[in-house]
Amino acid sequence: MSEARLKPTPPPYSPEVTKQLARLMPEGMEPLALFRTLAVNDRVLSRMLAAGLLDRGTLSLKEREIVILRTCARLGSEYEWGVHVTIFSEKAGLSHDQVNATCRGGANALAVFEAKESLLIRLVDELVDDARVSEELWSELEANWAPDALVELVALVGFYHSVSFATNAFRIQREAFGARFPPA
Repeated sequence: MSEARLKPTPPPYSPEVTKQLARLMPEGMEPLALFRTLAVNDRVLSRMLAAGLLDRGTLSLKEREIVILRTCARLGSEYEWGVHVTIFSEKAGLSHDQVNATCRGGANALAVFEAKESLLIRLVDELVDDARVSEELWSELEANWAPDALVELVALVGFYHSVSFATNAFRIQREAFGARFPPA
């Protein structure tokens, strides 16, 4: 990856940014480059963090992470994909093959997931490709998730679409601990 287009905000941070970053990061861990880059604009950082969907929602951790990983992979955000693989994939119960499958297309991606989980891959793909969900897929989604979860699923894809735009447009440098996309 080329050099970052925006330099992450260095400490000392403003009191508001310090408060927000402290809420996100374990004590002693440097804030992620994504957060420090967004902190170039305190307002945008605040709004992005307020829109975050990493709290306990209507989805299981595994469902949430499948959607995030697939969205980031489809949009080429190795930065965010790698952070989520490293921090969340094991806790979410994702196997090595499932994590790698989030970067593959078509039937290869679906084969390692249970039927219900493969609907999540299809959802992300349809939203990324067409910004719509087909009637066929919507019917299958409705049969498996309640309306509040459906709203969360679509919002999650949209949110990580924005995150992927930011990481790619600003060329945010990969975290040293972050996983890399698997070889093709």
